[in-house]
Amino acid sequence: MKVLPYIFIFLIVDLTQFVKAHDTKGFEIPRSHIIEIKDPDSYRVYPLFIKLPRSYDNRKDKSYPVIYLTDAWYSFQIVSGATRFPMNTGKMQEAIIVGISYSRGARGSASRIRDYTHTEDPSWKFQTGKANQHISFIEKSVFPFIEKKYRVNGSRTFVGNSLGGLLGAYILFTKPDMFNNYVLGSPSVWYKDNDILKIKTEPNLNKHKVFIAVGANETIELDSPHHDMVKGAKKLESKLVGGLFPNTEVKLLVIQEANHETAFPTTAIQGLYWLFKKA
Repeated sequence: MKVLPYIFIFLIVDLTQFVKAHDTKGFEIPRSHIIEIKDPDSYRVYPLFIKLPRSYDNRKDKSYPVIYLTDAWYSFQIVSGATRFPMNTGKMQEAIIVGISYSRGARGSASRIRDYTHTEDPSWKFQTGKANQHISFIEKSVFPFIEKKYRVNGSRTFVGNSLGGLLGAYILFTKPDMFNNYVLGSPSVWYKDNDILKIKTEPNLNKHKVFIAVGANETIELDSPHHDMVKGAKKLESKLVGGLFPNTEVKLLVIQEANHETAFPTTAIQGLYWLFKKA
């Protein structure tokens, strides 16, 4: 059987269908819908959560940057809510938000561990080390779909937290042309004995903006029983500000009183505001 370069399942679900007009107990995210796309290599199906800017329907002449999120079930609600006011009031550039969810039928933890880790670690309960396959899916299937169906201007921003932050760092080191900007929250630098810091990278002359944030309490002494996430974030920053990334602007934020469970909302809005704020 001949396999096409990429296969899309065009299942568009308007989120308003989940909430009847008279149901005051329901809530919908405005201008959002779900589309499912099949990875032609793994045959896994991934839902995409998509939100369009408020001006999208009225400004047919306008194109928009795209913000891509990992862990969509968690991050999509946060980023949608946090950016709504600053985008609608003109303090931030409007953008299309795309949350890439977990593969259909899989537990979220299993899907993210498999897809967000770049090398195998047999000590883990779940499968690891399939980041390259997931990156290929994003590059060859997700990007073409979004860029064909919506008015985009070519600017892409990656947002990932924890293992998602690890995935973003790996993309930056190995495929720097995929994204212009990165928001890396509490990145799991510790994975496989800090393997991400050992990756040999070619000189990257591209212009990037990279926002790294971590909770101040994400240390062994305070509220991170296994890994010092603050130390890891600082080591990642040091690698990025070295001579191999001369045109990359890096900002590190240590969020006071935040731990691993609470840091991401601040990471998301502060990082995206830094990237998209209007002068």
